[in-house]
Amino acid sequence: MHQLVFIPGLATDADMWQDQLAAVPSIWRTTVADVLSRHSRIEDMAQAVLDEHPGELLLCGASMGGIIAMEAVHQAPQRVRALALLGTSARPELPHHRQQRETAIQMVEAGRLAEFVRATAAMAFSPTHPSDKADLQRYKDMVLRTPPALWVQQNRALADRPDARLHLPAVRCPTLVLCGDKDLLTPPKLSEEIASLVPGAELHLLPRCGHMLTMEQPEEVNALLLDWLARLKL
Repeated sequence: MHQLVFIPGLATDADMWQDQLAAVPSIWRTTVADVLSRHSRIEDMAQAVLDEHPGELLLCGASMGGIIAMEAVHQAPQRVRALALLGTSARPELPHHRQQRETAIQMVEAGRLAEFVRATAAMAFSPTHPSDKADLQRYKDMVLRTPPALWVQQNRALADRPDARLHLPAVRCPTLVLCGDKDLLTPPKLSEEIASLVPGAELHLLPRCGHMLTMEQPEEVNALLLDWLARLKL
């Protein structure tokens, strides 16, 4: 049986996948990778996913998790049989984004993680998403569960991420690309780029949805993901 591995994004955990885990039929063996908490480089995180989940894999990664999934298929194309990439980017860090990230890191290292989360959490959702929604608080709580040192480590890994665009044209497994059409953190053009590079990739932009699409539009994500899984010929 193929294993379906969910990979969370920056400063998140299995909680971001709770609606998907509940919806996936039991015929799929599912797990959530925790490699972001134990490694400091994207390449090492991807290798750990491969080492810790033997056999043929279906990888479903969101944001930073999608970056890890793309690196995993680069390292072991024969083992990754399908990819689902949600709200992610194949591009390396640009200089001005690196500087913005470094400013945020300095803020967190100064003991101001909670302040940073309060100021930025709403950007993970669409601009029309009510700020008092329970899932926004759920997202804040999830990020604040991340130890500040780990938050910094994950951000530094993102700053040094590889350029996945170089190997995506060689991907031969079925690939599903999802993105919120109001994603402020990884705009739709980045998902469109991924879909244009991977032969045969399937792209869906979710209307009125931001970066945390698994939480903001779980029913739509589940419908697309389950339909895709049902159509896989593995």
